[in-house]
Order: sequence, then C-alpha cells, then structure tokens
Amino acid sequence: MSTPTSQSPPRPPLPLQRVRAASIRRTRALAVVLVTCLLAAASACGVTRGAESKDLDMWIPNSPGGGYDQTGRAAVGVLDRGDMTGGDIQVTNILGAGGSVAMSRLMSEEGNGNLLMTIGLGVVGSTYSFGVDARPQDATPIAQLIEEQEGVLVPADSPFKTIDDLVKAWAEDPESIVAGGGSSPGGPDHLFPMQLAEAAGIDPKKVKYVPYDGGGPLTSALLGQKIDVGFSGLAEFEGQVEAGELRVLAVSGDERGTGVFADAPTLTESGIDLVFLNWRGVLAPPGISDERRQELIDLLTRMHDSKQWQQALKDNGWTDAFITGDDFDDLLVEQDQRVASTLKELDLL
Repeated sequence: MSTPTSQSPPRPPLPLQRVRAASIRRTRALAVVLVTCLLAAASACGVTRGAESKDLDMWIPNSPGGGYDQTGRAAVGVLDRGDMTGGDIQVTNILGAGGSVAMSRLMSEEGNGNLLMTIGLGVVGSTYSFGVDARPQDATPIAQLIEEQEGVLVPADSPFKTIDDLVKAWAEDPESIVAGGGSSPGGPDHLFPMQLAEAAGIDPKKVKYVPYDGGGPLTSALLGQKIDVGFSGLAEFEGQVEAGELRVLAVSGDERGTGVFADAPTLTESGIDLVFLNWRGVLAPPGISDERRQELIDLLTRMHDSKQWQQALKDNGWTDAFITGDDFDDLLVEQDQRVASTLKELDLL
C-alpha cells in the first residue's frame, strides 16, 4: 500500500549560502507540524500486529521507484519467494521531508517487533535538515545490506558531453549550474555534488542544489530540464539511460558500472580525486527485545545468503556490504557524525 501525496513545483533554486538559519528554522517548524499530524493519523488508523504474528511490515521512507524502494522491495521479494518469514509482508511507502517523517513514525512504534524500515545516508541527512531529534542509531539497527556508487546524470541533449565539460563550466560560473538530487541536505545526493565541487576547486557554498523526494521526482526534473545535472544512485535510472533519455557523465565508485553504465568513466579515471559511496540498510523500532532483534538479524542473514539476493545484487549493480547488529550500530554513529560535520562546514547546521 502506498501513501498518496502531491507535490508542488520546486521554488527557483537558491545558492546554498543563502539558505541560512532563518529559512531552516521555518522549514523545521513546518516539518514538526507535518510530523505531528501524520503521527496522529497513524495512531488513529495504524494496523497493530500481535506479538505472536509472523507477518511483517516493511516501511520505505521515500517515493516508489527510488533507491530505498528498490532495495526494500528487492529484500521483501526474496523473503516472500523463499517463505522465510512464515507470514505475509506488507510494503508501505511513507513520503515526506526526505524520510524524516518515516523516521519519526518508526520511533513512535516502540516495541513493535513486526516492523522494519529501510535506512540510508539520505534519511540520516533529512533528520538534520527537518529538525528531527531522533538519530537512526536510537532505533534498533538490524543490518546494512548494500553499498552503491552514485552517478552524474544529464538529459540526452545536454551541452555537457563529458564530466570535464561540466566541471569546466561549473568552475567558470558556479551559480550558472543547477544541480539536483533525490535527497535532502546532508543526504548522499547532496553530499556527493558538494564533495565533487570541492575536489574540482569549486566553493561548495556556491553550489545551487535542488532537493527532490527520491529518484522518481528527480527523473522528472531531469527530463523536464528543470535542472542541469542530477546526482543519484544509478539503478533507478537504468531504463532512461537505456532508452537514450539520460546520459551518465561519470560514476563515483572506484570501478565502472556494468550493463548500460559500463561506458561511463569513474571520477578518478577523469582526473578527479574522489570516490563516493552510498549505503542502505534496515532498522526496527526502538525497544524491541534482544531475542526479537536477533531473530530479525537471522532472518536478513538467511535472505543475504540466498541465491536470489545475490542475483538481486548483480541485477541492480549493488555492492554486497552486509553487516549486522552492533557493527551496523557503529556504522550509523559514524555516518551520523559524517553528515553533521559536513552540514556544519556548509553553514547549514
């Protein structure tokens, strides 16, 4: 079941240095109202599963078609086909505020051992951007599933034919290039262009960045030429790249991609000293028992070890980065600090 939403066209983009404390406070205030309303609605109509139920809910903190959605649904597909849970699995997309609405709702489900939610760098960033106090490590870390490189994407008829073309124009007039990504400030699609700009000798504070709520809206913005360049994980753009609607100027990993992305060079191949990787994993609500936490870890371990999951990794170009429990907890703390320090450097926190 997906939660319907409607979105207004984005306002004209502003340089990041103009997005200062006053506007962020207003955004956070609105986000608090939104979260409060959604929490009230959730408590009024949510489904409560008994402690003995083998059914699971998988929440996706973003729109259908995005990276969280692809990862979560791939995991659910493997679990379901292998009948690994012994019950039904319901997938729900929870949209709003770059994933922080879903994060707030997850924290309100304390003790619910039949609920999982996909998590990644974008949700970590959104909790800062929208003033949510809860940190992902305050929930119950279950497992990191994958790592994924990002791509630099442009419309098919873009004047930028190579990454060198883009960087040259960007360096000459940083504010002439409008960049977009499928995450809020502090998320991977925001951190990547900031680090790319810095590696290319461009002041990150001069970068114009427009956030979109996932890969679907970002694709529409690129195809509608509302932005000049997009930064995001590659898997969700395979169809548009294969159809010739979008082009990939470069990828952020230490190796080239596969399939339709095989011809795109890495940044290091192009003379830019940067490797950037995103990640995704799974959380449960806070307050579940140690026994239930271990059961969920064991469940995802069986999923990870299956041939079906290994094929999903290959099909989506994901890097296997499976860690569980306390190791994943440590990673969340590290990534939380990574996001906070970057936002401070950009005067956004």
